[in-house]
Amino acid sequence: MEAVTEAVNNLNISDGAAAAGAGAEGHKKNRIQVSNTKKPLFFYVNLAKRYMQLHDEVELSALGMAIATVVTVAEILKNNGLAVEKKIMTSTVDVKDDNRNRPIQKAKIEIVLGKTDKFDELMAAAAEEREAAAEAEEQS
Repeated sequence: MEAVTEAVNNLNISDGAAAAGAGAEGHKKNRIQVSNTKKPLFFYVNLAKRYMQLHDEVELSALGMAIATVVTVAEILKNNGLAVEKKIMTSTVDVKDDNRNRPIQKAKIEIVLGKTDKFDELMAAAAEEREAAAEAEEQS
């Protein structure tokens, strides 16, 4: 599993295909590479919200078993009215397997989400709710 995590962390994308070394784009500032072993689901949901605040869109990327996590994160954001689907890309990439001395193929997904028109309004309302709850807790 460490090899998969390392491969995801070191992956560079160029023209939709995996590239060895530094890709033409390098690491995008609005890309989240999701692992299903490192962080809880809502870590990625909240991180995606923050990325959309900064960049207006976010690219969620995952390999293998983490694909289900990426799809779930995207669906949560869409169902809450925060994001719209802009693009979905699937591919297969070679990941080096240290145990076998040969690459193994992994499924890959990339989902690009953009802000909805109501994104800023919904985020402001959520922030107000958190502040009101914090104040109520302080008073009790």
